[in-house]
Parts: sequence; structure tokens; C-alpha cells
Amino acid sequence: MQNHPDTTPEIPPGCPAHGNVALYGPQFGSDIEGTYEYLRSLGPIAPVDIAPEVEVELVTSYDTALKILHDPTTFVRDSRRWNALNEGRVPADSPALPMMGYRPNALFADGARHARLRQAVTESLATVDELQLVRQVQQSAGYLISSFGARGQADLMTDYAGPLPLLVFSELFGCPAEIGDRVIAGISGIFEGTPGADETLGGALMELIGLKRRSPGADLTTRLMVHPAQLTDEEVLHQLVTLLSGGTAPLTAAIGTATALYLSEDWAEGLSVEDAVAQTLWKYPPIANYAAHYPTHDVEVDGRTLRAGDPVLISFAAANNDPQLAVHREQLSSKAHLAFGAGPHACPAKDPAVMIVISAVEALLNRLHDVETRIAFKSLAWSEGPWSRSLVTVPIRFTPPLAPAAAPAAPKATETVRPVASPTAPTASRPAHAAPAKGLFSRFLAWTRGE
Repeated sequence: MQNHPDTTPEIPPGCPAHGNVALYGPQFGSDIEGTYEYLRSLGPIAPVDIAPEVEVELVTSYDTALKILHDPTTFVRDSRRWNALNEGRVPADSPALPMMGYRPNALFADGARHARLRQAVTESLATVDELQLVRQVQQSAGYLISSFGARGQADLMTDYAGPLPLLVFSELFGCPAEIGDRVIAGISGIFEGTPGADETLGGALMELIGLKRRSPGADLTTRLMVHPAQLTDEEVLHQLVTLLSGGTAPLTAAIGTATALYLSEDWAEGLSVEDAVAQTLWKYPPIANYAAHYPTHDVEVDGRTLRAGDPVLISFAAANNDPQLAVHREQLSSKAHLAFGAGPHACPAKDPAVMIVISAVEALLNRLHDVETRIAFKSLAWSEGPWSRSLVTVPIRFTPPLAPAAAPAAPKATETVRPVASPTAPTASRPAHAAPAKGLFSRFLAWTRGE
């Protein structure tokens, strides 16, 4: 690695194999901004290790990111072009594979196929009623707050920001109770690395699709299935997985960060929840580093040669906070951040996503009038992974609200992130003939019915 003048930031620890900065682990998590600052000193694009033995080119410049995001001819998304993967140089158990490996969905498609899949998703999302979506968020918030409110304290991430998007998406998809339980268990397990989570999610969604074939409903699953693009059941499945994976975890991160920011000691009085969400999307974008592109040929971009088939990732977090951006930031729209990407692959759900985040933060503040964080914002720990900019834990305290006659039992912290126990595997504490415990979505639906 080249020597740099004393004015450059301190060099973060690199990968022993080739000296690249590691974009994961405790060192990265404890000094995220310092890592991006150092990478900028190497130029608008620099090599990093996104996971052990997985090297990518990382774009940290706002302007350079826009060049690549708006050039689908030179930079494509189909990861089957990935040189290192095709040559066997990516470990089979690499944590980068679930995020970068090819899947038959709009995210990894190009050209006409991408346009067809994206149109189906975009037009299906456009039919979602905004007022109904807000009501779904408020209802989910009410259930979760009823679950932990009597304690007078909670963890914002585990008890609220984590489960809320899962409940909202299960409703949007039109899941019945038991299928919704398995959908939540599957997608949560995928993020946790739980063995068999892929199969759990895939099985639940295929069962849901079969159900909607027999009994269509006014839900997102049905709208995808009846769209003029005529998606196959497999294509519907993969678009649903994309919506879940691309929606739930980022929404959790945004809800947690925006709430913690609004409650922070430095938040100016008079600024709104919308302001907190906007600042979150600019300064702490939930999807931090992603959107792998593959040059179709060797190309030079801003002084760096990018090889055909080598992955180029966009650091939305670094690009949004590019010091060069400050020069003309006042001329940019407040929505010019890259939290939702840009170009033909920009997130098609950005408007409902922002609505969900704002509604979730407002619902918490309206129900818990004196809620406050127990740790200063600047002292909160961030996740150590490269993909998401998410707070690990945000302890909050508040005066318990007046409880209804029968508040639901508080869910254990692990219930929203681990699969429900198999009904065929009785435990010592439950007789073999006993009914399996209801999952999160079943309990939520029962609560909405007053059961």
C-alpha cells in the first residue's frame, strides 16, 4: 500500500493477504466514519475486503456513484459475471454470498428482463393505499407497545424497530396467521444465519402463492400474480423475497436511528420527525454498502481501471457524506441522497418506506410521551457488518402508559429473530400433545381481534 502524507487519516487495519481495508469487524464498527475518510484519501474508488477473502472496488464519491448508477450499459447487476466466484476464489461459506450471489429477481437483472420485473413490482406497490399503510403501522406499533409498555423500559431495536416492519409486510402480503409466522421466522433466520431459514421462507411463500391462486385477495402478493407481466410463481416468490430482504432490515435500521436521533441530546427543539428521518437517510443510510455492479469491459473511472467482471460496490454511506458534496449541497434537493440508490435500479418502494418510518417513529412518540434514551446517541454502538448502518441496541425508558384490560404477553427478545419451534418437536416444558406456541404474527392478529 502506498505511503500517504501525514495529513491523511490514520490507516485502518487491512487484510493480511493484500493490505486492503476490512469493511467488517470491531475495528470498522467502532470507527466507520474514519474508515471512509481514509478510503477517500485513496481516491473516489478504492479496493476493500467486504468479507474475509472477498475483495471489491468500493465507490466513496457521490459524483462517481451517480456515474456508475446511471450507466447500465457499462455496469450491469448480474452477479454471474463475478470473476472471483467463477474462479473458485470466494469461500463457499462466505457471508458475502447471501448478499451478492445471483438470485432471479429484479435486483440482479438487466435490460428487458429487469424492466419487466421492475414494472410488475413498481405498479403493484403503487396500488397500496397510503392511509391503510399508515393504519397498519399504527396498529403494529400499538401491539408492540402494549407488549412491553408495562415494563417502563425496552430496547428500541429488539422490541420495536425490529418486529414492526415484519408485521407490516406480513399484512401487506396478505398472510394468514400460520404462514405469517413462518415468513417472519424465515426472513429473520436468514439475517441471523439460522440453518434452514431459506427453506422455511421459501416454503411459506410458495404456500402463500398457492393460497392466492385459489383465493385471490386485496394484497401485494395477489397484485404481483395478476399483473400483466404474467410472472411465474417462481418469479413472484423471488420478488417477494426481494421486498422482504430489501425492506425489513433497512426499515428496522431507519426506524431505530431516526428515533434515537430525535431523542438525542443534540437534536434541536422544533425540528420534526420528518427532519430526523431525512437526516438519517443522508447521514446514516440504512443500506450502507451494496449495489454490486460488474463492468462489461475494462473501463477507467476517475483515474482507476475497473476490470470486467470484478464487483464494484457503492458506498451509499460514504457517498452521502462526501465532503465534496458540501460545496453544492444547498443546490441539491433534500431527497438527493443515495439511501434508496439512483438510476434504473433505484428502490421502487422509497415513498412507502419513508411513510412507514415516519409513522413508526411518530406512533412511538405519541404513545410514550416522556420516552428517552438511556445512552447518549454518540455513545451508541453500530453494527460491525458492511451492508447495514444499524444501531445494535437502543435502551429506552418511559412512564408506563395506562394498560388496557388485557395487554398481550411481552414477546421475548429472541422471538422476532428466530424460527418458531417445530410442532413435531415437543420440549420438556410442553407435552407432546400440546398445541405449538403461536408465533409473532399469530399473536398480533389475535390481539387485533381482541382475543
